[in-house]
Amino acid sequence: MATELLLLCDVDQLGEAGDIVKVADGYARNYLIPKDLAAPVTEGAKRRLEKLRKEREELNKIKKAEAETKASRLNGVSVTIAAKTVDGTRLYGSVTQADVLAEIEKQAKISLDRSQLDMSEHLKEVGECELTVRLHKDVHTTVKVNVIEA
Repeated sequence: MATELLLLCDVDQLGEAGDIVKVADGYARNYLIPKDLAAPVTEGAKRRLEKLRKEREELNKIKKAEAETKASRLNGVSVTIAAKTVDGTRLYGSVTQADVLAEIEKQAKISLDRSQLDMSEHLKEVGECELTVRLHKDVHTTVKVNVIEA
């Protein structure tokens, strides 16, 4: 048998907040309702969802404004990192995400989280590259990283 629920939060592989979904009774009773991810479809639940949506929108606006100010401060920032090399071009080790974040914080006086810096792999050669910084889902900027021989 299936139960109809109103999702209060986004649930992976099920739906987004505000969707009305049909799920198994056990899944609803043992997981979704106790974790406050969903509620039975009632007028009270719909009002509660609308209130939560408004709060999330206000919080999202505040976070987006903060991210835009950070992005304007990061725009055009160039970070130089000195590292030991083997033959003048290849690095003895590598420049990691933590190294880049530390230099950004030191030089630009902006603290970032590891998840905000889009760095798929470590830098292993001398040279210049651009890394994307994702401050918000709608706000992105780039930072130039210049690796030089120490």
